[in-house]
Amino acid sequence: MAFFQKFLQKISDDDSSKGFKGAPTETAYFGTVKADPNFNAQNDAAKLKKAIETKGVDEATIVEVLAKRSNAQRQQIKAAYQQDTGKPLVDALRKALKSDFEEVVLALLMTPPEYDAFEMKRAMKGLGTKEAVLSEILGTRSNKEITAMKTSFKEVYGELLEEDLKSELSGHLETVLLTLCKATRSEDYNIDDGLAKSDAKALFEAGENRVGTVCSVLIDVLTSRSEAQLCKIFKYYGQYSKQGLAKALESELHGNLEDCLMTLVKSAWNKPALFAEKLHLAMKGIGTNTDTLTRIIVSRSETDLLKIIQEYKRMYGKTLQEAILKETSGDYEKILLALCGTQ
Repeated sequence: MAFFQKFLQKISDDDSSKGFKGAPTETAYFGTVKADPNFNAQNDAAKLKKAIETKGVDEATIVEVLAKRSNAQRQQIKAAYQQDTGKPLVDALRKALKSDFEEVVLALLMTPPEYDAFEMKRAMKGLGTKEAVLSEILGTRSNKEITAMKTSFKEVYGELLEEDLKSELSGHLETVLLTLCKATRSEDYNIDDGLAKSDAKALFEAGENRVGTVCSVLIDVLTSRSEAQLCKIFKYYGQYSKQGLAKALESELHGNLEDCLMTLVKSAWNKPALFAEKLHLAMKGIGTNTDTLTRIIVSRSETDLLKIIQEYKRMYGKTLQEAILKETSGDYEKILLALCGTQ
């Protein structure tokens, strides 16, 4: 299955979407959720208290307040609510709400590191581990974000994230995710051309040019090089191979390890497009994966959701909002659309 080839075809209509974009500008903001300039934590806490106590619950007010405030402002609302009522806002909302709408609201009230930690813990909880979620989070977060997530994980669950990963994983996938968990990956925007050439050759020699794959070489390069450097490596790989690195990975690997390494490849090439693809797959076919829908829209709402929305339209010929309207309903639909900046 040529997933990356399809991925590249989907994003190839616009030259601006090809390859790593380089260092972000200081003033650029690509989130859909912005801080309310007229913010008053006490007023918002009072609105939420009234909404929760209204017979039948006033979900529209909950959406209006929480989806239209930055995460930092929501933390102030939580503190104001606690001060006013003597009770945690999260507990009150958990009792008042239900289903997917409740999941989004509770996610919005966590700090980004807390939410990442929560999702990591949930992916390892109970029977079966959701390896794709672990790969998505560790494969797309910055070193700073991973470090903050590990701190939150220890504070909330009293455990080390690394120890939980070791207990749930094995083999090469465990090696990849534990390496990413160290948060030591290069984030240098300067490209070492000579290193890119030698890495491209090393990858070719370790996989496509031999019987059996030397996974340690693939893992070392993909988990240590910066995203900018990886894009240069992918281009030089084409000098050794007609099919390209992504197709080689697909033919040499399988299962969770392939998914994890392909996440690193796609994230380096075009991170918003990777998330757009994940959102599309979450809503494709029978049934909607609301966990994925919620996680990506909430976690990227103050990061790059505007870019994800742009990529979604380019890749699939319809807007993300149109897909959400088709696949969801009720208050869950309304809060997702609000987070996308359309309400």
